[in-house]
Amino acid sequence: MSTAVTTSAPEGAGPVGPLDRLRTLYVERRLVSAYPEVPGLLAELAQCDDGFTHLARAGRLLAKLAPEDIAKRHPSALPATVAVTGHGTLDGLTAPLTAELARHGVPLRLRAGDHDAWLRDLQDTGSQLYAPGTELALCVLDAQIVFDELPLPWGPEDVARTAAAKLGLLDALATRYDEHGAGTLVLNTLPLLPQHTNQLLDHRSRTELSIAWREFNAKLLRLALAHPRLHVIDLEPLVAEGGPVRDARLAAYATVHLGEDVLARYARQAAHLLRTSRGNAKKVLVLDLDNTLWDGILGDDGPDGIAAATTYRGEAFGRFQRVVKQIGSQGVLLAVCSKNDPEPVLDVLRTHPDMTLRDADFVRISAGWEPKDGAIRDIAARLDLATDSFVFVDDSPFERGLVASSLPEIALIGIDEEPALHIDRLLADGWFDVRELTTEDRGRAAQYRQEADRQDLQRATGSMEEYLRALDVRVEVAPVRDHEVARVAQMTLRTNQFNLTTRRLQPPDVRERLDTPGHLVLAVRSRDRFGDNGVVGALFAHREDTSLRIDNMVLSCRVFARGIEQAALAALLEHALDSGAAEVRASYRPTAKNHKVRDFYPSLGFEQTAERADTTVEFTHALTQLPEAPGHVTLDADFPDRAR
Repeated sequence: MSTAVTTSAPEGAGPVGPLDRLRTLYVERRLVSAYPEVPGLLAELAQCDDGFTHLARAGRLLAKLAPEDIAKRHPSALPATVAVTGHGTLDGLTAPLTAELARHGVPLRLRAGDHDAWLRDLQDTGSQLYAPGTELALCVLDAQIVFDELPLPWGPEDVARTAAAKLGLLDALATRYDEHGAGTLVLNTLPLLPQHTNQLLDHRSRTELSIAWREFNAKLLRLALAHPRLHVIDLEPLVAEGGPVRDARLAAYATVHLGEDVLARYARQAAHLLRTSRGNAKKVLVLDLDNTLWDGILGDDGPDGIAAATTYRGEAFGRFQRVVKQIGSQGVLLAVCSKNDPEPVLDVLRTHPDMTLRDADFVRISAGWEPKDGAIRDIAARLDLATDSFVFVDDSPFERGLVASSLPEIALIGIDEEPALHIDRLLADGWFDVRELTTEDRGRAAQYRQEADRQDLQRATGSMEEYLRALDVRVEVAPVRDHEVARVAQMTLRTNQFNLTTRRLQPPDVRERLDTPGHLVLAVRSRDRFGDNGVVGALFAHREDTSLRIDNMVLSCRVFARGIEQAALAALLEHALDSGAAEVRASYRPTAKNHKVRDFYPSLGFEQTAERADTTVEFTHALTQLPEAPGHVTLDADFPDRAR
């Protein structure tokens, strides 16, 4: 949820801004009850001039709320526990971090460490950084962790030597967090200031210092590639787009080594990371056309009157199209929602010489005159995806307001008559960020285009049974391979409809289960006559005495109703019997989105044995009568001996 229609004041009073609305709700003690409004109001603030300042003001209000009160009133607003430690004073991080998380509907439960206790906190596995339930462990560092330890006088070689020792220490601490941490440890690169370089009077020494510092930061970034629970935020791009790194007086008198502007931008990156770690990345980018993808209005100006090249403004639209195509190449599904006649739109996308994006780049092209909220609903239905996985870009405040009021769960990106800013606004919130890009991500658009061929086959056959036989579904159930760990973790994070317990796992969690004796971590792969779907599901199970316990099962919504889930579970039950299990136990934990699989286990012979206070339902299969894989499915199952 990312935007809202501006609230109107009583007649004659003029419009009420989003910050005023938040203040009114707070004064009237209704901010907790109205928390679902907060993401939209904050999204409006973020798009204002000086948005970071406005968000910090809003964050100071929101920080006064108890996250438990919000969660009690709104169960879907699951608080995030974030532990913060660092070298300098970090009081300025609380307000922007509270606001940036609230933009995504997440209340902040902050656990702040003592001043300059970062080393002790990272060494002590009993600190808040390591506490169960901590999702992000933010360790905010600055260049003084190196410069405070230099001899006097010092030269570039002293900086390089001290920085190398500090890097070795951080490497060891990251290893410690890999072994004992529960969430994601977040470090950051360290800005080098003129205060540091200008202490060296000769240009050669300054160059050597800059080289040594860049090498240090590059190696710090590389640590994130070596440690599965570590993420490093690169502050250099944030400093480049913002104001000064710090205020010299606050740095001297209050040890505030990173200023409010840098901390505000850092907070946004941390919020993006949390959203990514929860699997809430968006999947579909829906774009308007007129004055969004090209300069001009097709219906008024005709094909010869629009431009995405050859003119100053047209070139800006062309650059925007190239960025959209770049995003689409990495698994984001692209769609069009435009108020235009369909034939001219298709003709432009197929033949206009200015276009970088062509019709084949889009999984759906909706051109017509119906309201855009209905058109987006239709796109979601045809893709079989929830609208909360959509981002909508449009230059019309009216159209954005309509979608915001009808589909508030959609993230909205407002653009205006200045196309040079389109790219920055598209990329500002990292809506599509993932922890690691997988093979399935890169091939997602092609897979959804294949789905159109499957739908054509289904329409051409006389019955569902005939369609499934003609589809030639082939299913493989086998242990997860090393290169599939990221994909399986991603499925637990992003799959909501067929996710029986919604246990979210990061890649280190999946690998830990793979390496634990008695545990099964199985990938479900499928293909059919139209192509290879890759890894479409996963099964997690472990032995409990004489029973096999299914911890979770997930399946991509792309392959529902093809018998894949029945075939995979039938294979697991047969393995349980062959490996000497007396029974198989499983759980179903209902959520707002997985109600369709409520009867999945009973449909395959499981008996309900209990329903816990948290609404989790327990099932048992006695293994006396095993279900068979559907007749139209060719099943290949391979189970490791060590799980027996």
